[in-house]
Amino acid sequence: MQPAGVSWPLSSILLFALGVALIAIGIFFLVLRQPLLPEDMRFIGLSLAQLQAEQPRMAIWLLLVFRVLGGYATAAGVLTVTIAATSFRQHDWVAGLGILVAGAASIGWMAIVNFVIASDFRWILLALALLWASCVCLFWVERRAGRSAKVEVGR
Repeated sequence: MQPAGVSWPLSSILLFALGVALIAIGIFFLVLRQPLLPEDMRFIGLSLAQLQAEQPRMAIWLLLVFRVLGGYATAAGVLTVTIAATSFRQHDWVAGLGILVAGAASIGWMAIVNFVIASDFRWILLALALLWASCVCLFWVERRAGRSAKVEVGR
């Protein structure tokens, strides 16, 4: 952890904000997400009555799946906030690589899939994916600038 009084780089502030957003998404899936939204029914191409007649337990199963997804999104958000406050803030290259891969596999992929299914939430998720991409790019720029400054100070 950084000593007290050391400022937060912009990349870490953005990553922290992304972590908070992931926690909010997780809580949405844990507490508020219905098993089937109107956009789900549009994508499936069936009415709710048709789906319930064909697959009466589908809604219960989906609710459980979304609760698990909510737990994972909340956990990912908590870990993202933690990394933003520690090793990412210190510009540790392993943290930068981890956030790059984790963000691509999570919010990046979620945004892509939500565009494929024409989700009502696609633009919000795209904004979060762009926030992730911005913090990753800034991280590497800040890391390189910090390394250059250390080399100059050492001369």
